[in-house]
Amino acid sequence: MDFSNGLTILACIIVLWIVGKVFSIPLKAIMKLIVNSILGGILIFFINLVGSTFGFHIGLNIATAILVGVLGIPGAVLLVVLKLFM
Repeated sequence: MDFSNGLTILACIIVLWIVGKVFSIPLKAIMKLIVNSILGGILIFFINLVGSTFGFHIGLNIATAILVGVLGIPGAVLLVVLKLFM
């Protein structure tokens, strides 16, 4: 292996590293949103589980899971308040 081949391999590794860094930031944000949405769905499930004794139910769908996933516990409180007063 001569110097030009080594330099080419090094340049390819650097380019791959840069491309990986550029795409890893949006992927981390998307993965965080997916995980939070799943946790939001679980939180809504437990709200429905406890609320079933009182006749209280929040629909578990993509919109409500993402709302709770993005806003967290305040999103769950928002859904409960909206359900109570609407």
